[in-house]
Amino acid sequence: MAVQSLRRNFSVIENLKISKVYLPILDKLLNDISQDYYHSKRFLAKDKIRLVKVEKIDEYFSDVHIATAGNDVVLRYANMALKTQVEKLLISHQNKDQALN
Repeated sequence: MAVQSLRRNFSVIENLKISKVYLPILDKLLNDISQDYYHSKRFLAKDKIRLVKVEKIDEYFSDVHIATAGNDVVLRYANMALKTQVEKLLISHQNKDQALN
């Protein structure tokens, strides 16, 4: 979800007058999050767990469909909670990068 949000925001930020300031930051964050997603996906695949899809139910809830070796699971999350977690993830990555520099 973080990758999708960043990609959506990328096109909006490209149209800003000072986009040259924000685009490198956004690009770095997008690359870092994409790498983390790839590694997490591989880690879960070892245990035969995969994310099938995220399905928006209504403006308040979304279902996350997960396939496991034994059965499939559908988890319902509040959209606001998902948004908050994505924001925390992005801020955490940004802070980690700043600490390294």
